[in-house]
Amino acid sequence: MSLLEFQNVSFANDDKTILKNLSVSIDQGDFISIVGPSGSGKSTFLKLCSHLISPTNGKINFKGNNFIDYSPTELRKSIAYCFQTPYLFGDTVMENINFPFSIRNVKLDQKRVSELFFLFHMTIDYLNKDTKNLSGGEKQRIALIRSLLFKPEILLLDEITSALDVDNTKIVENVITSLNKEGITVLWITHNLEQSRKYANKLLAIEAGEIKSLEVLK
Repeated sequence: MSLLEFQNVSFANDDKTILKNLSVSIDQGDFISIVGPSGSGKSTFLKLCSHLISPTNGKINFKGNNFIDYSPTELRKSIAYCFQTPYLFGDTVMENINFPFSIRNVKLDQKRVSELFFLFHMTIDYLNKDTKNLSGGEKQRIALIRSLLFKPEILLLDEITSALDVDNTKIVENVITSLNKEGITVLWITHNLEQSRKYANKLLAIEAGEIKSLEVLK
């Protein structure tokens, strides 16, 4: 059974059709690179995957059940979305790190926090930093850490390395690939052709709001 399945899904906004009749199955453990021209509907596809928006037509199933049968809050605990432009709230990094624990009413897991900061080559001292004083690369890594404190079943990544330098890109790629090896299903949008094929087991091409191809890489 597919972990996530699109059945004839379309999405329109202001009478403009952005995605047309998408049908695709995503299996547990997949690492899918999503490619295509700018404006082809890739980010809209990820927003549908995370229930940030709802289909105009068609149905999306998660673990065999319709998305609408799930509470959006509960669904987003299983499906994490990291945007191209990271959004950090509050004044400090600590507020962002504590948030996933507070919405679950559980105590902050210092061991898990330290583990993730280490993986992303950051010191725990960052917890006390003001979010306004962070670089773009630091913000992106903090946003990723926030999404990964509780391991999601599906991780959605929207061009998260596009603004990173070579060293930070490699750090992020290494963490994402290791998480996929642990069983987390990854869908990531990238315009980097080499990157799109290097780690993924499938390549999904979207053009003009339609699936052009789904290629099995390995």
